[in-house]
Amino acid sequence: MLERFGHGGDLLTAQELFGIEAGRFADFSANMNPFGPPACVAQLLVSYAGTIGRYPDPAVRGLRRSLALHHEVDESCILIGNGAAELIDLTLRALKPAVTVLAVPCFAEYGDAARKCGSKVRTISLLPEERFHLPLERVTEMLGSLRNEGLVEGEALWFFGSPGNPTGALIDPDAVRLLLKEGERVAVDEAFMDFVPEAGKFSLLTEAANHERLYVLRSMTKFYAIPGIRLGYMCASPGSIAALKELQVPWSVNSLAQQIGEAVLDEGEYRGKTLSWLAEERPWLARQLSSLGLAVFEGAANYILFSIPEESGWTSQSLQRSLGQRGILIRDASLFDGLDGTFCRIAVRFREEHLRLLHELQALFSDKGKEASGRRES
Repeated sequence: MLERFGHGGDLLTAQELFGIEAGRFADFSANMNPFGPPACVAQLLVSYAGTIGRYPDPAVRGLRRSLALHHEVDESCILIGNGAAELIDLTLRALKPAVTVLAVPCFAEYGDAARKCGSKVRTISLLPEERFHLPLERVTEMLGSLRNEGLVEGEALWFFGSPGNPTGALIDPDAVRLLLKEGERVAVDEAFMDFVPEAGKFSLLTEAANHERLYVLRSMTKFYAIPGIRLGYMCASPGSIAALKELQVPWSVNSLAQQIGEAVLDEGEYRGKTLSWLAEERPWLARQLSSLGLAVFEGAANYILFSIPEESGWTSQSLQRSLGQRGILIRDASLFDGLDGTFCRIAVRFREEHLRLLHELQALFSDKGKEASGRRES
């Protein structure tokens, strides 16, 4: 299985499975900015040799200050982590919710972290026919169900992704505000929010700085294409941040990650180029996939979820395997809770790579169609 460790972008496993050198794959399985890291990152790597012999700042003061200015919140409201994964784990360990409510399909690490800390997981199903959006009435229904079970205000944690992974759907901020008004605790993973042009309409990050029961997480690795440098951050009230910090492992964020984080925040031209590219390329790719007969859920992020028609004869697993043999990697989205064996997820990349992917998909669908036609005729 390509997702042996639960994620995309595992080129070494792909190399072992398909016998192709890791560098030769067109990797649509990991949702990274295809422009690669901003130029400042390469420059920092050269100069970093002179500072590697020093301890990193344990309080991550420089990056916290930069992020606070960037988002116009107080520094005491920011916590830096070794990727968003550390912050997901910290949030669950600090809050110890009796129940964690997830809107599925979603990133598997939410549920994994909840179960590790002994929390029961309850799910709200997001439906393809509703484009995987979360209706307010379904939130209200779950809230009523929890109250009927005897859970009082603050005993549960609602954990959402916005945009969601793998769907790309945004959470209605009013749904979160409704829960907060009812005394609930809410964590929102905005790891891909930097890819949303109108992020200000959907992000709850600045609200989190002034609310004791709201936690908003961000990742810097996806947008700035630095997954090898684990770097994420959270915004919450000063008291919440202090409680999380007490549980954080010392020296969690290394000095190179801190320096890179500060540098990329100044890359306004890079951000503009990325958003312009995505605004053109994502809808183009969605149209091409639809023309192949796929049910496409374009979403708001830098990836696309699609479903294969059952009559095609393909499953997400068989399509992933056949494309992998041709040097193209996609995610088998059936591994996400709530999705069946017809769903796949692909990252949005450059046009040349898209044309290669579309060519191989068309060839595979055509071959399978010929096989099915031959069976019918015989």
